[in-house]
Amino acid sequence: MCGRKVDVLVAGGSTVGLFSALFLSRHNVSVLVAERHEAPLAHPRAMGIGPRTVELLREAGLTDDVDAVCVDMTGSNLQMFSTPTLAEADVPALADEAPPRMDDFRQVTPQTLRGTCPQGRLDTVAAAAARSCGAEVEFGTELLDWQADDDGITAELRGPEGLFTVHARYLIAADGARSSVRGRLGIGTSGPGPLGPPVVSTLFRADLSAQTGGRTFIMCNITSPEAPGGLLPVDGDREWIYHSYYHPEAGESLEDFTPERCRARIRAAVGVPDLDVEIVGVLPWQAGGTVADRFRDGRVFLAGDAAHTIPPVGAFGMNTGVADAHNLAWKLALVCRGQAGEELLDSYGAERRPVALTAMEQSTLRLKDPSLHWGRGSEAVAQRAAAGALNAPVVHLGYRYESGAVVDAVPELPSTEEIGLALDGAPGSRVPHVWLKGPDGHVSTLDLVGGRFTLLAGPAGEAWLPAMREAADAMGVPVGAHVLGAGPGAGGELADTEGRWPVAAGIKDSGAVLVRPDGFVAWRTEKLGDAPYEQLREVLSQLLHRMARPA
Repeated sequence: MCGRKVDVLVAGGSTVGLFSALFLSRHNVSVLVAERHEAPLAHPRAMGIGPRTVELLREAGLTDDVDAVCVDMTGSNLQMFSTPTLAEADVPALADEAPPRMDDFRQVTPQTLRGTCPQGRLDTVAAAAARSCGAEVEFGTELLDWQADDDGITAELRGPEGLFTVHARYLIAADGARSSVRGRLGIGTSGPGPLGPPVVSTLFRADLSAQTGGRTFIMCNITSPEAPGGLLPVDGDREWIYHSYYHPEAGESLEDFTPERCRARIRAAVGVPDLDVEIVGVLPWQAGGTVADRFRDGRVFLAGDAAHTIPPVGAFGMNTGVADAHNLAWKLALVCRGQAGEELLDSYGAERRPVALTAMEQSTLRLKDPSLHWGRGSEAVAQRAAAGALNAPVVHLGYRYESGAVVDAVPELPSTEEIGLALDGAPGSRVPHVWLKGPDGHVSTLDLVGGRFTLLAGPAGEAWLPAMREAADAMGVPVGAHVLGAGPGAGGELADTEGRWPVAAGIKDSGAVLVRPDGFVAWRTEKLGDAPYEQLREVLSQLLHRMARPA
């Protein structure tokens, strides 16, 4: 057998595995992805790309590529509506009356997409981008066996050209809800488990323009007793998904859903008995809620569905997995380069497992009562408060980290409803988004991070810049540093023309925040002290779990 060597082996090449490869390769970490399927699955399992994932696409320069394959919803704000059949709904009128979909996010994040995106299309973009950054992405390749020791992972795989071995320093298990890697490690799961009856997802093609009037939507809940289920656009035109329950306890099985039966149910759901329907594929699935009891076992890390399964309401599942990959990538990169101690990797589970638990709990609440997610206005706010539900933007963007990779974390959320209040510059939170004027136009504070530790100081914080450079040199890590002032910043490249940064970050004009490579605040100081270099060196030493090198 032929042996190969990489820093990281990724088992599973769906969305989370592919983004793991992309983020790692952007940090110059060598990575190989092994995916047993021959290509990204065309049958969508997820559709909604959350705002945090969009931020990560922006960082990777992929927003235009992904936006091009999204369902175009720019002409409609319609999210979810219920109707006996699609033909009985006045979709154009509902779309015209719907409040703007993305208003909750526009003030706190630099970019949004034009609509939803079928998972297979997202995966195709991610696979190409990962390869262009140097990652090896191998479809039709299965992880057969692996062993871990003090030196790394030795794995046996089978690909199109036969058996081969891979030696890796670390293994990421992104191999799905039935993860064989997790099972091999004996890692248990917690949570409610399966939720509700199993579902048949039917991918089909049909012309529904007469029923939709050319308007699109996120989901149509069909309430007709002849064909209850959910109808979702895949391309916004001719390709659709229809979800319907089946009941094994009543003798039903997946085999009962023949193309003829699926076609009849879709016609009943649309309300057009002679509708021309082409059945493309049928895929069974079941909502569930589980979180792995731990996300790390030595040199092995769990990510995505291998670490957590999250019910579909809210679009928290896939997006939580992508954020797993991003959180882990920069930490593995620093450790692989010898710039951080191995203990930094413990912060992955310490940070991501609570986020997964929250996402699972919030989605489970919404599965039982979808109005907790779709409801708007003061009545919906009161309803969420009574149910213990967070507003969706807070779930997507407002979570906070408390671990050894944050100094003086502030884990308490200021608000469960207002995402702007949750993004206040506190250590452990995602750095606030503020628009800055640069020589080539406007950039976001998030754009300044660029996958490295970055110090962002207030307008009177010029002394932080040389101190940051000296501290970074002492630790041997690359950093960025910027003064965000009302006029051009240091080097003349940036200007906070509205003076928003100090207030948004919770600092005085001489204060600063140190932002981690993933865009989360690692440390904050309200004002400039007497010894900024010593202060920053101590902070970096703590964050990287290693001592500064001698002067």
